[in-house]
Amino acid sequence: MSISKPIRSRFLAFLKNYFNPLTRRIAHSSHGPFSIVRHVGRRSGKTYETPIIVAPAKDGFVFELTYGPEVDWYKNVIAAGGCTILWHGKDYRINKIEPLDAESGWAAFPQPFRTILRLSGKKRFLKMVTQH
Repeated sequence: MSISKPIRSRFLAFLKNYFNPLTRRIAHSSHGPFSIVRHVGRRSGKTYETPIIVAPAKDGFVFELTYGPEVDWYKNVIAAGGCTILWHGKDYRINKIEPLDAESGWAAFPQPFRTILRLSGKKRFLKMVTQH
């Protein structure tokens, strides 16, 4: 079953305006599962902070593209060729994003996230590679 564009648009607006500010505060506190993606707007040039859940991995972080590749933060990161991740109080410069198969993506996350991702059918994993 597919979600209509107007409903999806309203849902993404809700996340952006209400849920993201709450999770952004949690991510800045270094508690909980959230991290911050600092990225530059591809049209505005403005710096943004978007909370996401990542799993640490060798040379970077793994994340699931929960809302698809059409979200602004992801398009901004791709357009800029990188971003910064704030994770547990430390900044990491990301200079490359690689696709990751679902099995490797699920395995990167601890329980209960792994089970939640599997049961919800999430399969679009990517790895953000840190700059050396």
